[in-house]
Amino acid sequence: MLFYLTTLNLARFLTENAPTLSVGEPDVQALSAVDAWKHSDYLCRNYIMNSLHDSLYSVYQGFKTPKELWESLDRKYKSQDDDAKKFLVGLFLDFKMVDSRTVMSQVQEFQVLLHEIQAEVIALSESFQVVVVIEKLPHDWKDYKNYLKHKRKEMTMGDFIVKL
Repeated sequence: MLFYLTTLNLARFLTENAPTLSVGEPDVQALSAVDAWKHSDYLCRNYIMNSLHDSLYSVYQGFKTPKELWESLDRKYKSQDDDAKKFLVGLFLDFKMVDSRTVMSQVQEFQVLLHEIQAEVIALSESFQVVVVIEKLPHDWKDYKNYLKHKRKEMTMGDFIVKL
């Protein structure tokens, strides 16, 4: 939606307040600027409202300006992004490898999870990622885990996958 409003040159109505007329006798140019603002503000609000699902339309129709509407939607859906981050971190911490599946398939599954975490802009250094994967190797791999942990040279994830 933000991209669409930007292409229509309406995105500024999401952050700026309406211009006000000065006290006294307003000039024609000021009146036309306020009229143009009101028209574009109306368009912006209704483009947003038109993009909402029918069930949400009645919930958000009370907002009179696109700025208020946008801030309300932003608060609602940013909190859901935070919940998604918490969910991914929970999956990351609870991930366990088991002996009944191949290690490579489980490492690949963990890499997908790491990619999703990075997509949510949660920064984890590559060396941290490698150490976590080493720690999550199945219990039967404890000798190999100790060998990898005592290596002096840091490994990238690619190096680690090759070693496996």
